Amino acid sequence: MIVGAFLRSLGQLAEDRRFRRVLYLGLALTVALLFVFYAAFLWLVGWLSPETLTLPLIGEVRWIDDLLSAGSILLMLLMSIFLMVPVASAITSMFLDEVAQAVEDRHYPALPPAGRVPFTDQVRDTLGFLGVLIAANLAAFVIYLMLPPLSPLIFWAMNGYLLGREYYTLAAIRRVGREKAMILRRRHGGVIWVAGILMALPLSVPVVNLLVPILGAATFTHLFHGLQARAPSG
Repeated sequence: MIVGAFLRSLGQLAEDRRFRRVLYLGLALTVALLFVFYAAFLWLVGWLSPETLTLPLIGEVRWIDDLLSAGSILLMLLMSIFLMVPVASAITSMFLDEVAQAVEDRHYPALPPAGRVPFTDQVRDTLGFLGVLIAANLAAFVIYLMLPPLSPLIFWAMNGYLLGREYYTLAAIRRVGREKAMILRRRHGGVIWVAGILMALPLSVPVVNLLVPILGAATFTHLFHGLQARAPSG
């Protein structure tokens, strides 16, 4: 079910003009957010260390001078592994409704119109998820330092769990409301976690991770409907 949902999302990306429009807009905002984070990081480095900063594999990094250099771009790609976690959360929250509607129009045309989530609830959910993701990943850095060989597995497992909860909850709220979405999320926790890990894996691959927010939103829309179809009636 999980792989099938992902493959259908990937197929729609290649064929559906409306889907690609949302994807391109999401990509543009993702790159912009990454660049802002990256510029802020280099500014902080320049403020704390006005001379230079020497990083492994990259060499000396200067604030303005190296902003667009090859070594600096490599630094941004490496940073994107961690920055894409909160960025993926923010982008998904912004575009899930449009992506989900495109998926449902194509694959589930018999469904009635989805309910609209109030804007204030969307903002609250986005900030709440972002806070949890950032806090969890900052805390995980300590574990990464203590257990370097296990850091990729910890990264995938933790962010897979957190992103899976968010993606599924946002997809479910459109159709069944907040209260039932929480019940369903607990009921299908194992499947949601595995699907979240599938989304977290490409987050650790620079450039590829740019596709995760939109494909994740589409995949979990399919997953929600697939789990609902398998649920016993009554």
